[in-house]
Amino acid sequence: MSFYGMRIRIGLTLMALYSGLCYGQEGAVKANVPEDFLDDAHFREELGVNEFTAPSISNLFDTLQFLMPLPLIETQRAPNARMPLDRADLAIELGFLIADGFLIVQAGQLDKVEKMASDLTLYGKALGAGDKINSHAASLLESAKKQDVDTLKKELASTQRDVEIELVTLRDADLAHLISLGGWIRALEVSTAAVDKQFSPERAAKVMREDIADYYTESVAGLEPRISERPTYLEIRDVLSGLRNEMVIPKGEEATPEKIKEIRAQAGKLVELALQRQE
Repeated sequence: MSFYGMRIRIGLTLMALYSGLCYGQEGAVKANVPEDFLDDAHFREELGVNEFTAPSISNLFDTLQFLMPLPLIETQRAPNARMPLDRADLAIELGFLIADGFLIVQAGQLDKVEKMASDLTLYGKALGAGDKINSHAASLLESAKKQDVDTLKKELASTQRDVEIELVTLRDADLAHLISLGGWIRALEVSTAAVDKQFSPERAAKVMREDIADYYTESVAGLEPRISERPTYLEIRDVLSGLRNEMVIPKGEEATPEKIKEIRAQAGKLVELALQRQE
């Protein structure tokens, strides 16, 4: 086993012991990550599929290439004047930031990379993973200057992965899941808006992923109680559970424009809930 792999496994072992001590024998709810949303083969081999493995935001955004053009202006939000103080809020907003990074790269808005890299650095530092993000931020800026879109996407994926590994070793695996959740909610917001504006059954099928909704429903339920029992996260679970049912397409049928509009409305509700800060 490589030193890299050994370091990850040691961190996961410590985290498992810590979770057992804090939450008893039952531990957290384990959710199965849909296989096509796992990271690259090397990462799967090193980490394995377990409660610390979260979907890669890069793989979530691969599906959006099918849905171009993306309604970025329509779905963009004004930046918050200050960073959150709560670590769970930091993590889920970092997921939104990484997701927005993929969006601006996908749309060719490389002039926005510098601001995005600066924001990533601030959030990473606040989470205790500043060193991990600093090196990626430098590479993002260099790749943007070279108009190297492929490298930009790889660096964003590596940013998520390295921060999550650092959080696991720091016994903050729940925050790793929240980063992924934030990225998926942002992806769902944009994808449902894209399909709603230009509907076809084939495009709609990219949104109807009840297995992903199932995963995040279970993932939120498995967060430590100080997070999972917040009113906003209880409501997020309810919305996700309802989304799961909305996304099921009966055999022989196709998604309808009305169904997509409803899922889009629920995606907007998830965005609103996810970005509510704990003050």
